Amino acid sequence: MNTPKSALKNMEAIFTVAVAIACGASYVSFMQPSAAKTAEAAEAAQANAIPVVVVSAKRLTEQEKKISLIEERQALLGNATASTL
Repeated sequence: MNTPKSALKNMEAIFTVAVAIACGASYVSFMQPSAAKTAEAAEAAQANAIPVVVVSAKRLTEQEKKISLIEERQALLGNATASTL
């Protein structure tokens, strides 16, 4: 019968599928970053992180703002060396 010929066709199909799987796996493994690069990127991201400033103070009332501005202007006018815009 055609058993040897059929077996060769099956082996060819198995080889083709195995090569396709191997190529796909190598492509996927090549595209993934290594653990060292990932660690370096995380470390650099932490080093360049923007510092966060938290101010815990009460808001000035309208009257307190006016008093503060008046005091600031008086201090500027009293100081002869202060530069004005």
